[in-house]
Amino acid sequence: MRQYSALPNRPLRPRTSVHSPSQVLPPRVTLDDPALAVMTDFQKVTAFTIDPDVSVDTAARVMRRRKVHLLLVMSEEGHVLGIITSNDLLGEKALQCISARGIVRADALVRDIMTPESRLEVISMDDVMYAHVGHVVATLKAKGRQHAAVVDEDASGHQILRGLFACSQIARQLGEPVETTEIAHTFAEISVALKA
Repeated sequence: MRQYSALPNRPLRPRTSVHSPSQVLPPRVTLDDPALAVMTDFQKVTAFTIDPDVSVDTAARVMRRRKVHLLLVMSEEGHVLGIITSNDLLGEKALQCISARGIVRADALVRDIMTPESRLEVISMDDVMYAHVGHVVATLKAKGRQHAAVVDEDASGHQILRGLFACSQIARQLGEPVETTEIAHTFAEISVALKA
């Protein structure tokens, strides 16, 4: 057997940070570039997640620290329960929850204002592989969304969240704004919009 010597040790210095996986996206794209050029790929970067039972204020702090506008809400078993966005935290949704439940903001939980998985629509990775940035922009505009999730399937046919498209990221790479208008999809959402 070969003998191995121990590696030298040294103290950890103050203010040491941690490496994060990074996906290098091209700084500039056009609408004709492949859609993959603007997709955050969870095979290459870590998806930012949050527990459904933490406060909305904690979720807001996590978003600010991570410099993201969306967190995946995950179960203990690692299943997607929903999403929460910065618009959810700062907009009408949080205020309605606080008012309806008669609570203070500090008591509002992520589960109270997240968009549950039952209301999420996804795009197949098979479709993304042959799509262009223009297709993604058209999809976000047609759906009135700031984000679009992309799924793969495992060998058993179960969906696996593969990636995410974000208007803010696409706008940075295009060098121009991508305007989408949130569209109300249920009678309750339309009713709330009309009262505003």
